[in-house]
Amino acid sequence: MRLAPYASHASLSRGRRHAETPAPTRDAFQRDRDRIVHSTAFRRLVYKTQVFLNHEGDLFRTRLTHSLEVAQLGRSIARALRLNEDLVEAIALAHDLGHTPFGHAGQDALDACMQDHGGFEHNLQSLRVVDELEHRYPRYDGLNLCFETREGILKHCSRANAERLEAAEPGGVARRFCDRTQPSLEAQLCNLADEIAYNAHDIDDGVRSGLLDIELLGELGLFERYRREVLAEYPALHGRRVLYEAIRRMLSAQVYDVIDATSAAIRSAAPSDAEAVRKAQPLVLFSDTMRRESSELKRFLFRNLYRHPRVMATTDQAKDVVRALFDAYLADAVQMPERYAQRTDRQRAVADYIAGMTDRFAIREYERLTGRRWIE
Repeated sequence: MRLAPYASHASLSRGRRHAETPAPTRDAFQRDRDRIVHSTAFRRLVYKTQVFLNHEGDLFRTRLTHSLEVAQLGRSIARALRLNEDLVEAIALAHDLGHTPFGHAGQDALDACMQDHGGFEHNLQSLRVVDELEHRYPRYDGLNLCFETREGILKHCSRANAERLEAAEPGGVARRFCDRTQPSLEAQLCNLADEIAYNAHDIDDGVRSGLLDIELLGELGLFERYRREVLAEYPALHGRRVLYEAIRRMLSAQVYDVIDATSAAIRSAAPSDAEAVRKAQPLVLFSDTMRRESSELKRFLFRNLYRHPRVMATTDQAKDVVRALFDAYLADAVQMPERYAQRTDRQRAVADYIAGMTDRFAIREYERLTGRRWIE
């Protein structure tokens, strides 16, 4: 497929922080994707919580399956818009590498522990993983990814952290947070594909868990429209197959909406190349109607799933585990591997170590260090 002129072309990449000889059979973004897939942090995602803790069931989404779904959606949309699919896939597969164990509960707890030491942001941590914390190559730390991949991984960043990153890497991946410009279309697309993916699979997992009732979903115009459409076409259909088909149609509608709305925005802005995209308003977007319906869906899930008493109970327990681990390692650094224990930035070393844990390893460490049992 021939890429659009405003897409990110691997041959025009801003390059890597450490110069390397190009690969003979892969372009720069394909090489980034492969490095991410082979990284230790990527494998750990299989045992990191999305919404439901890993031990609660074998079929709930994890950070790994979520990342794969984001990549699939992103590639489908990128192909229709003639954007760079390989860059989209690389960003999508790496965007959650810095997420803590226990999902957002772990992130919130670690951020609270680090309040006097720069805080904790999982998007920034994902960048730290690919820039510093992966140790796979002899000449440098990190994965030495391209600028465009690294920029897409850093989806959000506080002003203070952006200024710190900009001072260390002038004109680098944090510049856009300082001058309020936009990232590549591929990065914008991954951000929206992330939202589409988790809204859909959280409905599925919520029903599977028994915390969401399919009848309750009738409050959602976006979902109910397609559920009724499915039942009108297949009146004898029942159970989970109705749910699956309604979610499939809802996903397709969102994908087509993004393609149409983004195509219109690109035609209006008429960017001549990828650099012109940075000076425009965000161009990868929903239509106004779909944006309202997507926002309604997020509010519904927050109210009925993420704040459900059963989810909150495990959330509180997970926060206790992270706080206890932080205090234990801070008090006795030798309980961590040598590469962390010997660092002089003790609090950040502890945060890096905890953030890299899977759910089940964090629980084992908690039980080992505190003598208390995790209550399932």
